[in-house]
Amino acid sequence: MATQRHGRIVETPTEARQAEPGPSVLALLTVSTGLAILILGIVWFVFFRT
Repeated sequence: MATQRHGRIVETPTEARQAEPGPSVLALLTVSTGLAILILGIVWFVFFRT
């Protein structure tokens, strides 16, 4: 567990490498892929529609 010494947080190397759980990577990938498809669809509709 992290402790404080002289106003600074002291952690072991293992504790320092552990990350906080952030936003889901799957959600990020899904949203970015969806936006890419939407943008490419708009570009196709504007420039390549016959």
